[in-house]
Amino acid sequence: MVDVFSGRLLVSKDGRSVDPEEALQNKVVGLYFSAGWCSPCRDFTPALCDFYTELLEETQPPAPFEVVFISSDRSAEEMAGYMRAMHGDWLALPFHDPYKHDLKKKYNITAIPKLVIVKQTGEVITDKGRKQIRDKGLSCFRNWLEGADIFQNFSI
Repeated sequence: MVDVFSGRLLVSKDGRSVDPEEALQNKVVGLYFSAGWCSPCRDFTPALCDFYTELLEETQPPAPFEVVFISSDRSAEEMAGYMRAMHGDWLALPFHDPYKHDLKKKYNITAIPKLVIVKQTGEVITDKGRKQIRDKGLSCFRNWLEGADIFQNFSI
C-alpha cells in the first residue's frame, strides 16, 4: 500500500493524521468508495462496521485488515458527519485530496458503494468485497488473505 498512498496522509475517524505506510503495512486493505447521501452506502456501512469490528476486536491476534474510506460526499463536513455517525474506526483519504479521483479511475469506480480489496501493491484481490461480505460474512476474509501475499499468523 506504500505505492498506492505514497507521499500522502490518511485521517482517522477522530481527525488525526496517519502515516499510511505504518497503518497499512502487511495488511489486506479494503478501499471503501462511499458517501453519506447514498442510501445503498448507508445500508451497507453498518455491515462493514460489524465485519471490521469482528475481525479486529474479536479475533486474537487481530486480523491484518484495514479499511480506507474514499469519500464521494459533497463537503468535508458531510464526510466528517458520515464518518462519525456510521463508520468503524477505520482510515480515510482526506476530503480535499484530489487523489480520490485518480483512485476512482484506477479501480474503475462507476457506482457506489464499492469495496475493493487490494494487496500491498495495490493490485486487486476482488472488487466484489461488498457482495462477498453480504454473502459469506467473515469467511471471505480467509480468501482475501490467501490472495494478499502477506506474512500472516492468523486464523478465523
